[in-house]
Amino acid sequence: MITNKDILGIRNMNSDEILQILETAEIMKKRIENKEQREKILKDFSIVTLFYENSTRTKMSFTLAAKYLGANIVDLGVSTSSVNKGESLVDTGVTLDQMGTDIMIIRHSMSGAANVLARNVNASVINAGDGVNEHPTQALLDLFTIYEKKKNFKDLKVVIIGDITHSRVARSNIFGLKKLGANVVVAGPSTLISKNMECIGAKVTTDIKEAIYKADVVMGLRIQLERQKGGLFPDIREYRQMFGINKELMKYAKEDAILMHPGPVNRGIELSTEIIDGDQSVINEQVKNGVAVRMALLYLLSERRKGNEDINSKWKNVRSYTKDKWNKRYIG
Repeated sequence: MITNKDILGIRNMNSDEILQILETAEIMKKRIENKEQREKILKDFSIVTLFYENSTRTKMSFTLAAKYLGANIVDLGVSTSSVNKGESLVDTGVTLDQMGTDIMIIRHSMSGAANVLARNVNASVINAGDGVNEHPTQALLDLFTIYEKKKNFKDLKVVIIGDITHSRVARSNIFGLKKLGANVVVAGPSTLISKNMECIGAKVTTDIKEAIYKADVVMGLRIQLERQKGGLFPDIREYRQMFGINKELMKYAKEDAILMHPGPVNRGIELSTEIIDGDQSVINEQVKNGVAVRMALLYLLSERRKGNEDINSKWKNVRSYTKDKWNKRYIG
């Protein structure tokens, strides 16, 4: 089961923890699609979202995930809270802790903010993105989407293209994909890609055709202008011509390759409209899977907080696998 009280990053997760989350998400997805299967299993839990950065998909999917499980969820309106009066993150967290909050979900522009909060509160903390560090729940939904389409991870070629330097999504995905046996290639302009990516297991290239060649999964990333200091590429038009993914480039990938993007997509820049809406795109499926994965995380954390070590045996629809069976099913 999940061994820590918090979900702060993929870097410190082991493959068994990741696989348990994916397995639980598979069950949760059925509850999104069939309202009659939803259970109020978190009816006594209080959840607070603290989003110091703007978000649509992540924040809304957490909100719906909590509601589908019957939890009480409240958003701390950062712009109208005591944060604007100078209250520190720790003081805000301690205040919410004293109010009986069980789970805090935080998005923050500062790398490490989720870790700081987690060290100072009794509540479980979920990192919904911290600076350029990690975005674990996005990576988990990406892994779940890949599993649904490819059935295992062993020796898959996954290419991630775009603003790698500023992407917490890329980092979390690399950590997770490598733990599950996939091969990862990152590509983009030399000014938006760091050789440090090789240190965490990814191959680095600025040749987009080489990167996409025989890829099983192609993932585009948003250009994060808000995190850039400027001058990292001449202009949007040149970026689109050099590194925008289109139908012609997708021909270099395997015929059954899937196209992914964490959203929001800048249509016609990172990806052409033709492939966003094409048969290989699983971008809309990622959105649904985001709710399923976040339902799984809330459920697993709630069970850990209740001290239930054998979580799977409590839920008749969640199958129990030995480590060997897990690995055979997911990793190959």
